[in-house]
Amino acid sequence: METLRPVRRTLLRDTAYEAIRDAIVRGDLPPGAPVRDADLAERLGLSRAPVRDALSRLCGEGLVEAKPQSYTRVTRLVPRDVRDAAAVVRAMQELAARTAVPRLRDGDVAAMRAANDRFRDATGRGDVAEALRADDRLHDVLVTACGNRAVAATVERYTPLIRRLEWRQFGTAGSAHGSAELHERLIEACAGRDAVAAARITAEIWRALEELADEPPE
Repeated sequence: METLRPVRRTLLRDTAYEAIRDAIVRGDLPPGAPVRDADLAERLGLSRAPVRDALSRLCGEGLVEAKPQSYTRVTRLVPRDVRDAAAVVRAMQELAARTAVPRLRDGDVAAMRAANDRFRDATGRGDVAEALRADDRLHDVLVTACGNRAVAATVERYTPLIRRLEWRQFGTAGSAHGSAELHERLIEACAGRDAVAAARITAEIWRALEELADEPPE
């Protein structure tokens, strides 16, 4: 039983992190909102330790900011920070596509098609949370297939910062339709094992988020 204890603590920390991160992305914890580990722990049914760990991680990712003995709060959406994060994610996703495409199996391409079908369905129903999950599943096929752990870690590190913009984007039918069409082009390039085209289309997909960061908030 001793060997199971570290796993349990890790799972609780990750559970707290995902719950708080998702609340920030959805706007349930809006920009500028104060966050207190005791309050969050009570709402999540957890002890304060995993919540403090989660808040520390979110500070490192730019979703939470803290000043000792003063405040801990959700960061405001700073266009430059989001644009910078989107540029980093774009570069990593391009590298993933270029590396992964020659290694793809038919099952990988099928998984991407299924994810895009779920994406279309979710955006059609206005289910932004499911649309983002499907979007993740589609791009994760390439990130996983590329086999580069540094790419995967960097994507995981910087993607949360742009999630709030994605939430707003996928909340509009026109943007969602455009994203689904770009996905289709990417899938066709992958099916044809055209790594150059896949990387180019991937860059187009993520560059749209960089441009979105320059738009004034609604």
